[in-house]
Amino acid sequence: MTNPLKQGSTIGILGGGQLGRMLAIAASKLGFKTHIYEPGKNPPASQVANKVTTAAYEDTNALIMFANEVDVITFEFENIPETALNTLETTREVLPARNALATSQDRITEKKFLEKLGLKVAPYANINTQTDLLSALATVGAPSIMKTRRFGYDGKGQVRLKEVDDGYTAWEELGKTPCVLEGLIDFRKEVSVIGARNQSGEVVCFDPGENIHKNGILHTTNVPADITSSQRMDAVLLTGKILNALDYVGVMGIELFVTAEELLINEIAPRVHNSGHWTQNGCVIDQFEQHIRAISGWHLGDGKRHSNVLMTNLIGAEVLEVDTLSKDTSIGIHLYGKEIVKPGRKMGHINKILANN
Repeated sequence: MTNPLKQGSTIGILGGGQLGRMLAIAASKLGFKTHIYEPGKNPPASQVANKVTTAAYEDTNALIMFANEVDVITFEFENIPETALNTLETTREVLPARNALATSQDRITEKKFLEKLGLKVAPYANINTQTDLLSALATVGAPSIMKTRRFGYDGKGQVRLKEVDDGYTAWEELGKTPCVLEGLIDFRKEVSVIGARNQSGEVVCFDPGENIHKNGILHTTNVPADITSSQRMDAVLLTGKILNALDYVGVMGIELFVTAEELLINEIAPRVHNSGHWTQNGCVIDQFEQHIRAISGWHLGDGKRHSNVLMTNLIGAEVLEVDTLSKDTSIGIHLYGKEIVKPGRKMGHINKILANN
């Protein structure tokens, strides 16, 4: 696709969770329609989209019908089966392209890609067999974290090792599936950069945000991050390097560890990202509109921050405090429309304006 999408065009979104919901809202603001493809019934995005297809990613006929009804396809999560992409791409362009998905879906592939670019990651070792496990424990050691190579998120699919001997039970717990053992980094803080690249190769990055996690789930993102100007510049430059290397189109989240000496990349996410939610109240153009602009062939917004923001996820029963939160006029409230409150479930988030930039 080379020409900008016309008003009234339909954007297909794979996945109907909260990210798909906020993408659909952003698309609507720009005059586009949205069509959600989601296996689960009544997903959050269905409340704001023009159309929803409820079908499995293995349903070839449903995929073809979906692709024929949209003008471009994007996604809200990484773990889309390759077979589904094969079917969709025979009819319609999928953005970001599958090379970004293939890179991020496998932690080892991702780390090797980053190292090839001259970027630094934490010490790691691949684990496919019992012999690999022994070698990984000998080279990476403990404390460390064992993660499944695929399908992990929000603390799922990973086990922390306090001692080397914990590695054996950890691998059992993870089902003896292919894993990576990552050495723990003595980092001062974790930051993330939300970057965007459009079809013309234009790159725009938002300010780095400083992240705090609880129980493996992002709790807060504070912007601006408390880092030096040179660290901020390096974080933005390496984000651009990754986007260009992938010939990327869309928004990407880059998570980084800040140590005393350098920046290490934790992971990349080829989609809009939880740590970028602050942009909804801190910028004129937020990450969701930026993504829609990029995949639609538009120019990007500048992404400049006009306010300092503290984003806080509302997890589980925290969403029940909305009445109290709504009394604070400095808080922007974003709820996901999920009917069932569960422990550990992201129900929404708030953006508290701390000061003008």
